[in-house]
Amino acid sequence: MAAPVPPGAPRQQPPTGPPPNFQQNPNALADNFQNMNLNRPPSSNTRPPPFGQPPPFSSSSPASPMTRPGPFPSGATPRPASGSPSPTLPPNMAPGRPSGPPFGQPPPFGARPPPPGAFPSSMPPSAGSPPYGAPPPGTRPSPVASSSPVNMGPSGAPSGFMSNGPPAPAFQAGQRFAPPGSSQHQPPMGAPPAMGPPARGPPQAGAMRPFMGSPGAGASQVLPPSGMGQAAPAFGGPPQAMLGSVASPYAPQMPSQPGVPPMPGSMPPPRMYGMPPPMQNQMTAISPVIGQTGGTQPGASKIDPNQIPRPIPSSSVILHDTRQGNQANPPPPATSDYIVRDTGNCSPRYMRCTINQIPCTADLLTTSGMQLSLLVQPLALPHPSEEPIQIVDFGEGGPVRCSRCKGYINPFMKFIDQGRRFICNLCGFTDETPRDYHCNLGPDGRRRDADERPELCRGTVEFVATKEYMVREPMPAVYFFLIDVSMNAVQTGATAAACSSINQVIGDLPEGSRTMVGIATFDSTIHFYNLKRALQQPLMLIVPDVQDVYTPLQTDVIVSVSECRQHLELLLESIPTMFENTRTSESAFGAAIKAAFLAMKSTGGKLMVFQSVLPSIGLGALAAREAEGRSNVSAGDKEAHKLLQPADKTLKDMAVEFAEYQVCVDVFITTKTYVDIASISVIPKVTGGQVYYYHPFSVVSDSVKLCNDLRWNVSRPQGFEAVMRVRCSQGIQVQEYHGNFCKRIPTDVDLPGHDDKLQDGAECAFQCALLYTTVYGERRIRVTTLSLPCTSNLSNLFRMADLDTQFVCFLKQAAREIPITPPLHVREQVTNFCINILLSYRKFCATVSSSGQLILPEALKLLPLYTLALIKSAGLRIEGKIDDRSFWINYVSSVSTPSAIPLVYPRMIAVHDLDTQDGNGSIVPAPLPLSSEHVNDEGIYLLENGQDCLIYAGNSVNPDIMQQLLGVPSADQGGAEFTLQQYDNPLSKKLNEVVNEIRRQRCSFLSFLVLLFAALVGMAFFSYLIEDKVPTGGLSYVEFLVHIHRQIQMKMSS
Repeated sequence: MAAPVPPGAPRQQPPTGPPPNFQQNPNALADNFQNMNLNRPPSSNTRPPPFGQPPPFSSSSPASPMTRPGPFPSGATPRPASGSPSPTLPPNMAPGRPSGPPFGQPPPFGARPPPPGAFPSSMPPSAGSPPYGAPPPGTRPSPVASSSPVNMGPSGAPSGFMSNGPPAPAFQAGQRFAPPGSSQHQPPMGAPPAMGPPARGPPQAGAMRPFMGSPGAGASQVLPPSGMGQAAPAFGGPPQAMLGSVASPYAPQMPSQPGVPPMPGSMPPPRMYGMPPPMQNQMTAISPVIGQTGGTQPGASKIDPNQIPRPIPSSSVILHDTRQGNQANPPPPATSDYIVRDTGNCSPRYMRCTINQIPCTADLLTTSGMQLSLLVQPLALPHPSEEPIQIVDFGEGGPVRCSRCKGYINPFMKFIDQGRRFICNLCGFTDETPRDYHCNLGPDGRRRDADERPELCRGTVEFVATKEYMVREPMPAVYFFLIDVSMNAVQTGATAAACSSINQVIGDLPEGSRTMVGIATFDSTIHFYNLKRALQQPLMLIVPDVQDVYTPLQTDVIVSVSECRQHLELLLESIPTMFENTRTSESAFGAAIKAAFLAMKSTGGKLMVFQSVLPSIGLGALAAREAEGRSNVSAGDKEAHKLLQPADKTLKDMAVEFAEYQVCVDVFITTKTYVDIASISVIPKVTGGQVYYYHPFSVVSDSVKLCNDLRWNVSRPQGFEAVMRVRCSQGIQVQEYHGNFCKRIPTDVDLPGHDDKLQDGAECAFQCALLYTTVYGERRIRVTTLSLPCTSNLSNLFRMADLDTQFVCFLKQAAREIPITPPLHVREQVTNFCINILLSYRKFCATVSSSGQLILPEALKLLPLYTLALIKSAGLRIEGKIDDRSFWINYVSSVSTPSAIPLVYPRMIAVHDLDTQDGNGSIVPAPLPLSSEHVNDEGIYLLENGQDCLIYAGNSVNPDIMQQLLGVPSADQGGAEFTLQQYDNPLSKKLNEVVNEIRRQRCSFLSFLVLLFAALVGMAFFSYLIEDKVPTGGLSYVEFLVHIHRQIQMKMSS
């Protein structure tokens, strides 16, 4: 679910060569997948583009974080006394991009002293300042175990793997003490999640108040201190609060392409991020006409559909400083294109809060109706033009830490007594400064070397871990492939597609002796393969027992990729032929992954499973709980949602054991039938893995996407043996974690709570520490710190609310509730959540007194639209297939913020007139509202949701346009196995440019699985037009606004 270039990367001029899916080469990758030079050892050369295409970025452009690194440092060394700082790319990447600041900004580290009282990161660095200085090695060794790291599990095994794939966990904050009247002890911090084996892309974590049901395992909440009780959460269950990020004002913008100004009127008036917002409340007022009885009168609505709030596209790149004027700078919208300069707070790519000002009391948060949550993605991909993360080596002593809470040194720790002591910004404890880390203070109270030390002026920094952070030596990077060779998999071409994909991506594995590989196949039995070089050909080793599973010697089945490359390629070419006549229809999925785990147990690693049928035999066998999963049974069956729950605990128990030994499982489901994803997906979720779903699988349309997904999975920046911990300032507590991980430690460090409220104007800090191993065997600690101001003003909470992060936290909780609550109740809870927020704003903050207007806070004016989109999403459609809904739930649990919005509110553009549309400074045209009023029979439209692209052609489309774009003269000649081609005409070339840009933005090789026509299955396309009224009773956008207004009026009057 990711692509080599992260969302928000600068738009580039299209390559001069043919687009990736040119007719002569239908299997070519998108331009941003070409020439991926990842995981190369120091001496390797850049591999030429696989399909002879030009690299995605011009030679003059800054290198992308996804390009193959140059020589990788043999190991970070103590910081020199002078010279430039050591940069770091994502975990397994060597420096490959210029470390200088983008767009002519001054060097990142300067020595010009800031004015008295100013925070180091708030001042622009000086270009003429002395170079980055060398801090003497620290002397405070403190093993992670002493602070109960998130995933440091028993048996001394590290706890997980992290990578730049699917997003990750979310954290919620809560009170440090029990609610009034409760005698139950509340631990100061929730149990940290264990990131288990290889966790997909940068996991995203967030703190949230569970408004749906009681807090579930694996999530944590954060609440401000308060001695008073809280109102019941929106979704029932124990009171909780959530942390999150806020939509901020408009930042300085620049054209996305040289010489192309932003489209006039496309963005509100520019205002620098961090500038004080206007004192009056910004809001949007809508005046619907409502019947006297409270019901909406047919045809009575006077709302102009063209004036209701909708997302405003932006074609400009936003330049964002994380702090300005010694104050936290609210981040730009998560879906916008922005470049970050770390000036004290971490980049919003790594950590975002749902509200950019922390309420001083829990009562204030409860009154607002919003959630206080953090979304954390510590290994998120930076923008290519952003400054690399700095690596800091304190030598054998390790990084400086608070001796009480074990928080890491960061820009917000205050040094006193001429630098001999420092005050921890997390727990308030005063600690002694190590002698070799001492530095005198300047007139402004700051250390004189603050601007020269990344850990004192950057919100994100990476420390070199000492031996005290290791329970064992770093293990080699192991990649194990497990392929379904049952009759169904062979006959549908899934087996051949899997073997071909593996064969193509072997060259993208990290090179060197540390990279190990293994392969096995399974049907009703399990077949391992000995790939040792001494053998003339691979040797099959059969394991017939699928109940009491065992495995051959690890040294026989897992070998260095450099030694077995020829045998591996020969085997992958032979497997489809070896099983082409098989008549075995059973699948021992559970036994096969158990056997593969036993082979990987001593080292850990990534297990990639290709599954095509329902597991029917052996350990963890499943039964078809619903006939082919065609539907969720009748709408009247109140137990239908239980089909979205795992069938039993067998697979989950196995997954917990896998995570304990650092084995991450990814499952590629290539099927045309029901496979019970609700049960199978438990394994990737607990082990930090990911589910890839190709249904109905087609060799023609899905093979290329399968290959691209697998290539990105093994080649993206990632880390092994990951352990994550989130710490908060005193008075704030992590209550719950959400995401794909394994949480093994029930409690965190015991920091005392207090009954006083947070001080208005003071700052509250959050720190995420990720301990992980790079693919080159280096142990690192990535520390991200975010400090936000506290407020006792309710209006400030609404003004500083981050709509995108707020909604994503809400979306994740809804997904968690769907399997345990009937869909109707979940939809009601979703709607009430929106109503309660708008009601609170109307009662306490709105300046407009007219009861005939629906008042929306400016920062949350799209909340009703996104709420309606969620209500109509695939996860809440009771007519949807069980597996489709189960996959949606699994995907949402770890989705990143930029990917979550299009999942529920897709983007629709007209493609029949691409050659006549204005550029607007962007390759992708401005999106159309998701309403059938903007779709006509003469047009062709593309709709994408971050996973798939759907094309709809009207019944009256000009045949010439059809032929130019799609290669067919009429809609009737389209088919379900359509693949996009490029033809020799401007319209087709423009369409391919648009598609490739969308793939780059979404970090995914979106495929055209189905070509939708009005005469065929056009209803599937129209089901995504969420602003329309649904025949089954779903309200239109206008009707939903009227409904929201009516409910608010009723609550106000009562």
